[in-house]
Amino acid sequence: MIDKTIGTPAEAVSCIGDGAVVMIGGFGEAGSPVELVHALIDQGTGNLTAINNNTGNGEVGLAALIGNGQVRKMICSYPRSSHSKLFPDRYRAGEIELELVPQGTLAERIRAGGAGIPAFYTPTAVGTPLAEGKEVRQLDGHPYLLERWLKADFALVRCETADRVGNLTYNKTARNFGPLMCMAAKTTIVQARRVVEPGEIDPEHVVTPGIFVDRIVEVPEPLHESRLVAEGRRYP
Repeated sequence: MIDKTIGTPAEAVSCIGDGAVVMIGGFGEAGSPVELVHALIDQGTGNLTAINNNTGNGEVGLAALIGNGQVRKMICSYPRSSHSKLFPDRYRAGEIELELVPQGTLAERIRAGGAGIPAFYTPTAVGTPLAEGKEVRQLDGHPYLLERWLKADFALVRCETADRVGNLTYNKTARNFGPLMCMAAKTTIVQARRVVEPGEIDPEHVVTPGIFVDRIVEVPEPLHESRLVAEGRRYP
């Protein structure tokens, strides 16, 4: 069995190069792999396309990656939230692209990417500006919009427990997009609060099988985005 553990977040993201498409797990703060994102900032990798539920908060994590000018395009459902300021500023200045995707469609596009389904039809966004340029088909008397899968070069995901061969469990809602992104990326990099030996996770509790995971780094005391924002912290 392959031991997939890596020593540090910096080593874990060292394989990500300029121009990569990167899925970043998390629903707001829940499940956000802050340490991996900060390591990517330190590395200076640029011209990225980032896929996430939102565009980050405050001046840490994903928001800091955007604010540092390393993201060329953002694909998300919520480009603005109560504490988002770096993305809106860069977007208004024409320094970053935005592809807005309804949240259910975003999840299904990622799932389709992992399942090998090139496209699917959905009624969501029919008749709205988001339908412009997309195929619309009548099925059972109703219009449906054709949406393409989403795949990525890399996925950055946070989990609760991982074993050394890559089987993962998650902490409640921190699970969110993580399992889908692990399947839809060529290379999945995971930060785990705890790394255990193979066999220590009950097979019935495994959410993401190790076949979808490539690199694991243990982060016993992960940073919490909301606390950093409340403290007025910024990165770097």
